[in-house]
Amino acid sequence: MTWIGGVLAVLALASVPFRDPLFRGLAGAAEGSPLEPAVMLTAKYGLLVLVALVGVVGLRALVQDRPALWTLVTAGVGVVTTYALSEGIKLLVEEDRPCSVHDLATVLACPGQGDWSWPSNHATLAGAAATAVVLTVPRLLVVAGPVALLVASARVAAGVHYAHDVLAGLALGSLVVVLAVVVGRGVRGRLALATATDPH
Repeated sequence: MTWIGGVLAVLALASVPFRDPLFRGLAGAAEGSPLEPAVMLTAKYGLLVLVALVGVVGLRALVQDRPALWTLVTAGVGVVTTYALSEGIKLLVEEDRPCSVHDLATVLACPGQGDWSWPSNHATLAGAAATAVVLTVPRLLVVAGPVALLVASARVAAGVHYAHDVLAGLALGSLVVVLAVVVGRGVRGRLALATATDPH
């Protein structure tokens, strides 16, 4: 999963010079098109699909697979951490939303001044949640991955983010959750070793 986050980060960087034409192409094509309702629903509520998937995976792990539950819990720490990081980065960078810069009708209403664009919180949480699911149940990559990409793409098509906002968000969410799970597994291994060697 780390390499996916790395690829997304490189794509985010590479897309910066083309942010305006990418935005105009995606957002301009969505507004007023037959896809507008789907774009709006995905941009606003698509993240809930991943939240539901995390819940289902959590219930399964609770009943059947305690090591998987530990993975999901540590991934959850990563999700909370990545959201906090995303909010902090927004306040430092203060990038204006594309819908406030471009004179273009958009699917979603433009957030007000002070609701910054980079990185996308929706994409950050989508990347984090999808990564949490995949690290817990790897075969669910075929579900969680496309949903995360759809949520991120819809935020651009809906007119509230640039492409590099969502790519950076996906990368941030993925990388932080992977790190949290790696650290969590190390802690669990040390606890297991300490328990095994405890003479009492």
